[in-house]
Amino acid sequence: MKTPQNKPVKTDRIQIRVDSRSKKIIQKAANYSNEALSHFVVSHTLDAAEKVIEEHEKINFSKTDWNIFFDALDNPPKPNKKLKSAFKRYSQANR
Repeated sequence: MKTPQNKPVKTDRIQIRVDSRSKKIIQKAANYSNEALSHFVVSHTLDAAEKVIEEHEKINFSKTDWNIFFDALDNPPKPNKKLKSAFKRYSQANR
């Protein structure tokens, strides 16, 4: 849901507790950035979260592995007995 200014409506909450030293450091960084504390925390947390997600979801191949991968896509091997059995079990379990 978005507002007329095309900004997302904030409906969810996250509550965290931090020690006073951590809060002072975060507040100081927010002040230097000329941002409200909550905006600073959300924006930097989102940046960190996106980096972690990318590290876990992005696949990097070497040139050799890239060629092997695409060769397997272009010229897949014929299904063997184990693959046929696995497909049959999967099909039965997902009816």
